[in-house]
Amino acid sequence: MGGIGLGLLFVAIWASAFTAIKGVVPEWPALWGVALRFALVAPVLGMVLALRGARWPAKGDRWRILAMGVFGTAGYLAPAWIASTVLPSGLVALLSSTAPLFVAAGEGLVLGQRVPPRAWAGLVLGWLGVAVLGAGRGLGSFHMAEFWAVLLALLGALSQAVGLLCFAPARGRVDAWTANAGQTTASAVTLLLLAWWLEPTLPGAPSLTLVLSLAYGVVVVGVGGYALYFVMLRRLPPATAAALQLLAPPLAALFGWALLGEKLAWTDVAGGLVTLTGLAVLFRARR
Repeated sequence: MGGIGLGLLFVAIWASAFTAIKGVVPEWPALWGVALRFALVAPVLGMVLALRGARWPAKGDRWRILAMGVFGTAGYLAPAWIASTVLPSGLVALLSSTAPLFVAAGEGLVLGQRVPPRAWAGLVLGWLGVAVLGAGRGLGSFHMAEFWAVLLALLGALSQAVGLLCFAPARGRVDAWTANAGQTTASAVTLLLLAWWLEPTLPGAPSLTLVLSLAYGVVVVGVGGYALYFVMLRRLPPATAAALQLLAPPLAALFGWALLGEKLAWTDVAGGLVTLTGLAVLFRARR
C-alpha cells in the first residue's frame, strides 16, 4: 500500500476509535472499558509474535517500549475515555490530536533540538485554538464538568507526547509487532491497576452494542491500527508521525454526527479550526 493509502487508512481507524468508545462508556466505567480492551488485545499480539518468531528487543530499548505503553498509550487513552463520558467524540479526538504540539515543544525545550520559527508559530496557533475551545466549555458553572474533561483530555495528549519522545530513539531498531505487543501489555497492566484503584465496582453484563464496540477496538484498532502506527513511527520523525492525526478530529466529528447524532458548539468549531491550522503550520515546518 502506498504512502497516501497507508495514511488514510490510519486516520480512518484512529478517528473511528473515538466513536467506538461511545459504545462502551454509557454502560461500563471508562477505565474498565479501556482496560479490558487492552487486556484482550495483549494475548492476540502475543500469538502473532509467536507465529512470527519475533525476538525481544535489546535491553536498552525495552524500557522505551514500557514507557510508550505506560505514558504513550495508557496515560493517553485513560483520560480520553473518561473525557468521552462528557464530551462529543469529535472534540475528544481534537484534544487528543494536540500531542504533536507537546512533542515539538519537548523536542525544542527538553531535548535541545532546533525548532524552526514557523513551527513555534504553529505551536502558538494550536494552543490559541485550545484556549478558545476550553473557554467556551468553561463558561458558567453548568459547563465546568466539560471544562475539566477538556483539561483531562489535554493531560492525556501530554502523556502521549512523553511516550513518543521516550520511544523515538528506538523506532528504527524495534519491529513494529514487537513494539505493539510490548506497549499493549504494559498498557493493559497499567490500565487494570488504575481501574481497580479508581473504579473498584466491577462492570455488569455487557449489551450487544458494547460487545461489538469492544470487538472493533480489539481487532481493528488494537491490532491493526497500532501495528500501522508503529510502522509509521519507524518511517517518520515523532512530531511528523503524531501530526498525521491532523485529519482524525474532523473525521471523528463526522462519524459522531452520522452515527451518534452528536453536535459541536460554535466555540468547539472555531477553536478546532484554529488548532488544526496551527497543527498544519507545525507539520509543514517540521517536514
